[in-house]
Amino acid sequence: MKIALVGASGFVGTAILKEALNRGHEVTAIVRNPEKITVKNDHLHVEKADVLDAAQVTKAVNGSDAVISAYNSGWANPDMYAEFIKGSESIQHGTKHSDAKRYIVIGGAGSLEVAPGIQAVDTPDFPAAYKAGATAARDYLNILKEEKELNWTFFSPAFEMGPHTSGVRTGNYRTSLDTPVFNAEGRSILSVEDLAVVIIDELENPKHPKQRFTAGY
Repeated sequence: MKIALVGASGFVGTAILKEALNRGHEVTAIVRNPEKITVKNDHLHVEKADVLDAAQVTKAVNGSDAVISAYNSGWANPDMYAEFIKGSESIQHGTKHSDAKRYIVIGGAGSLEVAPGIQAVDTPDFPAAYKAGATAARDYLNILKEEKELNWTFFSPAFEMGPHTSGVRTGNYRTSLDTPVFNAEGRSILSVEDLAVVIIDELENPKHPKQRFTAGY
């Protein structure tokens, strides 16, 4: 497939880029700073674009079969919440006005329900450092649920998905919709490499049209 990958130079985006290329897909990496893409591959094209400009997004993703958004407005960004919402809506709008048929968003785990009707981001123990980003991803999911035209999918990572859990690609995982996937030790965990497997599997064999889902071991 021809994939447009937004945020291809980030932690999650880099893993998805490698997985997609390894499976033989043609990828257009859409980034603000092209020099951050160091991968060399005949099936890789790098496109500079500002995701806050929907017209630039449309131009960059045109000709793609699908758009995968690993957009993150930056954990150190003092305006992270507002910029994440603005950027995500811009990517959504830009994709809708292109000829891409699929739109897959990697969001946050904070909107997963840890008890009936209670999302993780609203619990007292939720880390303050991640509150703004998690709330933004949750609120954008609610916006995306109103989208009628795009064939969208929203993916929430496991609670433990970061540098400390990465470095291993097993190709194995279990999925759920609105509740976390826990292992036998009660941990919700997934490496970024296996997150990439989940996303490209969903792209190749769609199972969650117009749904949110999550995955873990």
